[in-house]
Parts: sequence; structure tokens; C-alpha cells
Amino acid sequence: MRRTLAAATGTVLAVCAAFLAGAPQAQAADTPGGFHVQDGRLLDAGGKDFVLRGVNHAHTWYPDRTTQALKDIKAQGANSVRVVLATGDQWTKNDTADVAGVVSQCKANRLVCILEAHDTTGYGEAGAAATLSKAVDYWLGVKSALVGQEKYVLVNIGNEPYGNTGYTAWTADTKAAIGRLRAGGIDHTLLVDAPNWGQDWSFTMRDNAAGVFAADPDRNTVFDIHMYGVYDTAAEVSDYVDHFVAAGLPLVIGEFGNMHSDGDPDEDAIMATAQARGIGYLGWSWSGNGGGVEYLDLVQGFDATRMTTWGQRLFNGANGIRATAKEAGVFSDGGDTTAPTAPGTPTASDTTASSVRLSWSAATDDTGVTGYDVVRVSGSTETTVATSATTGATVTGLSPNTTYTFAVYARDAAGNRSPRSATVTAATRPGSTTGACSVSYRLSDWGSSFNADVTVRNTSAQAVDGWTLDFSFPAAQRINSVWNARATQSGSAVRVTNESWTKTIPAAGSVGFGFNASSTPGTNGVPAAFVLNGTTCTVS
Repeated sequence: MRRTLAAATGTVLAVCAAFLAGAPQAQAADTPGGFHVQDGRLLDAGGKDFVLRGVNHAHTWYPDRTTQALKDIKAQGANSVRVVLATGDQWTKNDTADVAGVVSQCKANRLVCILEAHDTTGYGEAGAAATLSKAVDYWLGVKSALVGQEKYVLVNIGNEPYGNTGYTAWTADTKAAIGRLRAGGIDHTLLVDAPNWGQDWSFTMRDNAAGVFAADPDRNTVFDIHMYGVYDTAAEVSDYVDHFVAAGLPLVIGEFGNMHSDGDPDEDAIMATAQARGIGYLGWSWSGNGGGVEYLDLVQGFDATRMTTWGQRLFNGANGIRATAKEAGVFSDGGDTTAPTAPGTPTASDTTASSVRLSWSAATDDTGVTGYDVVRVSGSTETTVATSATTGATVTGLSPNTTYTFAVYARDAAGNRSPRSATVTAATRPGSTTGACSVSYRLSDWGSSFNADVTVRNTSAQAVDGWTLDFSFPAAQRINSVWNARATQSGSAVRVTNESWTKTIPAAGSVGFGFNASSTPGTNGVPAAFVLNGTTCTVS
């Protein structure tokens, strides 16, 4: 489905509480320490049913409105909010610190936070849309803002991840995305959006939901349908919902409105059906819509005193938010939502060519600090490099003769995360001198994107302990993701450094890494020169 909210579509949660006799039921593989799915229902960390009743908020386009918007959304009776984030592929990336800030504000307002990556909207039909795989890269990149928040946060992998072209790939791509997130340590309840711009008119999600759910080793996935013009009759609404109810699979109506350019959705039937089946819904959207769909604003100009007709219907009408929403147990049962104070500024010591020891003064908390996360800071990007239960940690896997910036966060037992400490800069010592080397650079080029497989060979008689490889792209290539190494890019200049498991290049041995990047068709080529730890390598 096409839409402009400054262009958008959202997603949220709804879980089925009713089942037909004898229907197979979706069981959780275990009982995680946060939200989880059991028998087709969404349960909170205390094992109680939780039905989402909330709205969408376009944080990524209106970050300066978020603080007040969340307060106002809560004041209207909502128990949850779906927050639009950007991966950096279509819109400006919301980095780790920003995501952590959004989570903190949701908790302060006693709202369950559904975080969604919006850049996947309409992939296959919308030219700039990102793949689900790139959305996974994003979530793993901001993982430090998510871990420990499983009681408060649900992760919506990618908004409307296919348009009306190529959507048959939805099943395999969604399974793969879930698998990568679980392998990467994301234990939250996951939401997966339907294809066909979220409306699943092809029934691709409906007919493959059981297999996708079974592919999640945690059995903690909820399916998200967006209801606009395709759902303009009560029969269409109930028929779709009841397929999930009969299968014992969790469903949420993550987006819907009272009108739309592709038809007139039956909002009365949507809300009544959701209430009757115990399914969550989230209306689109608080404010800020443009491009001809301004009628989807719930309030005008982010002003809670100027509620629109659609806002009155969603919040105050029959089966509306005020009448049906119940606050999540983690808040109403007196859960801890107070974050620790920031740790002290770290100091660096015991520096080697590949490691540095960091120490800091303790944070304080009303119930007690349980751990610390050390992050490497590079511009607006944060990467977690160590965790510790004490006020010190050794960061390893660093490159020789390189300057790094570090900071620290504190966590408490409830998963609340402190503000970031001040930063410290530390430089590693020079490593062993690199002798002769050669580099092999192999392309798999698809026109507007490509993969490169790079092999770095140490042709000397001395092992290399920690390495940095510098090169420049010949045209307008831009790296998207890297494996078996880490990369930074400034203009055409690229610097690649080792991961801990690729740190050593044995004498007469090699290491390999790869990356995915974008390019302008017809201009892609192999870099002219590669420099390893200051030594120019031959190109093979």
C-alpha cells in the first residue's frame, strides 16, 4: 500500500485470545523474561494477557515532537505506541543513543514501545526501499539499546516489507530475518508485517504464518496486518482475523484509519472485531501526515487540544482506546522504571596494540546496578564492545596504532539503562611491522548493488597481529554491511579493521572478509591500491 506521512505506514500488535475448538495453538518454546506469545496470545513478563491499544508516532521525521507526543498519547488512554524509526537506507538513521532515548521516554510514560524500521516499506516496488536483511543489520547495530528491555519493548522487524511486486519472497525472507535476529541475541517479541504494502490482499502472510511462527526458535513472533482500503467491509475484516484465530496464531492490526485514498476502510468493524477477538490495534497516526493523507492525523499540528474526527473516533468512540485499553502489568504492578545515573567518565590504562583497560566510577540506582555496557563511539554510531558486572573492563580486538573513543552505560535488574557517560579517547600501541602482502578483491555486481569478497594474504615470514586495510573506491560506491571485519567510510576512502576472530594473519596465511555495497550502474570497479598497516600490497 502506498502512503505519504512524510510517507508512511505503521505496524502494531494484536493477539488473539479466542480459539476454535481443536485448532492447533501457537505455543512458546520457553517463557522469556519479557513479553512472549503463548496459545496465540501476547503475555507480559508476569504471564498476564496484554492487548495493545495505541497509536503510531512518526519519531524519525519529527524527533523534536516525541517528548510531548508520548505524554499526550498516554493522557488519551493508550497503553502502547508504535514508533517509526529509520535505518539510514531511505531516511536519516536513528542511532543507538536515540533509540535508547525513545525507549526511556516510553517507559517514563508507562507505554509499551513497539519499535519499527520503516525503510523497508514497499520493497520490490518502491525503488529506495531496503531489504529485510538490511533491517536486521540495523537492529543488530542498535542492539545495546534493546537488550534488557524485553519487558517494555517489542521489535517490529520492517514496515510493510514488500509492495505488490516480488512479494512471494516474503516467507523465506521473514524466516531468515527472524533467524538472524535470534542468533544475534535479540530475544524480544518480534512483529512481522504483511506484504502488499501491509494489507496482504494476496494472503501470503495469512497462508504461510504457521510456518513462519514455527521457524522462530523462541516461538515469540506476532503477525501484523494493516487495514486500509482492502478492508472496507465487516466481512473482509472478520474473515481475515478469524483465519488467525482458528489457527491459534497471534495477530495485531498495526495500522488502520477511517478513510484512505485506496478505499474507505471500515474502522467500526476493525475496532469491534479486534475487541471481540481480544486482538490489539494501533491507529495511524498521531500527527504529521502529509502528501494528501492529512486526514489520518489524530490531532492537528501535534496539538492534543485539536483532536480530529478520526482522533475522536479512535480514542473516545465505541470499542475505542479509552474504553478498552489496560495498562501493561509491568507498569501497573509497580515495576521498576527508574534508570540508573550515568557512570563516571572512564579512564584508560594498560594499553597494548590490540586492547585497552577501562575503569569508571559506579552509577547509582534506587534498586541497584547490575551491569555496565562499554560502547565504542564513532560519530553518531555506537557499538557495544564489552559488558561487565564491575566498574572496569578490558576491550580487545582493537587495531594497532589506532585512536578509539569509548563510553559506558549502566543497567539495573529491570533492564533500565542509564544516560551515557562522558567519553574517553585512547590510542593503541603500534603493532608488529607488516611485511609483504597481497589482496584479492572479487565482485558480484548487480548494477545498483554488489558484494565484494576480499582476501588479505600475508606473504611475509612474520604473523600480523591486528590489522587495518585502507583503500579507496574508484566511483560512488557506498558500503552497507560488512562481515568478518569492521569498516568505516569517508567519501571514497574506506578503512577496514579486523574482528577478534580475524585479528591474526599467519605468516604465509590469509584472512577474508566481505561486504555489500551500493553503486551506480556501469561505474563499479576494483580499487587501485590496498594498504595493510601502512604497507602497500600487491593486487592479485
